[in-house]
Amino acid sequence: MTIDGAVARESLTDRSSTDCDETAGDSEPRHGVTVIVCSSCRHPGETDVSPRPGSLLAADARRAGENSEVSVRHVACLGNCKRGLSAAILKPGAWSYVFGELTTDSGADLIAGAELFARSADGFMPFRARPESLKRGLIARIPNFDNLKDLP
Repeated sequence: MTIDGAVARESLTDRSSTDCDETAGDSEPRHGVTVIVCSSCRHPGETDVSPRPGSLLAADARRAGENSEVSVRHVACLGNCKRGLSAAILKPGAWSYVFGELTTDSGADLIAGAELFARSADGFMPFRARPESLKRGLIARIPNFDNLKDLP
């Protein structure tokens, strides 16, 4: 799906905070792990629908994480429109993960992956123990600055 400038501006500015309550949960991650859901996501080729499927995923993740130590937040766009619904899982001092091709009911998988990541001592989310949607939907693994290497 290609988004021209006007459509992108409209889609990013025409969001109300009621899509997904940003104030729910802590402003800081409780155990350092945060799930960030793209609340503006929709399925590729889908026309504008309300509420956006990304908002539904964000709400599902928030519900799934209510009794966990994982913080759930949302952003207006993760820029992964061709493989949306999208979310990221972040942990300070560790690699960050971006996932796509999620469904509106993938919230429990995101929380399970985040809890797995929280228990990781090496800063990586173990592949074999991840929920299946987080195995097949991996878009990127992004290093933190401590893991960057200079070119030879």
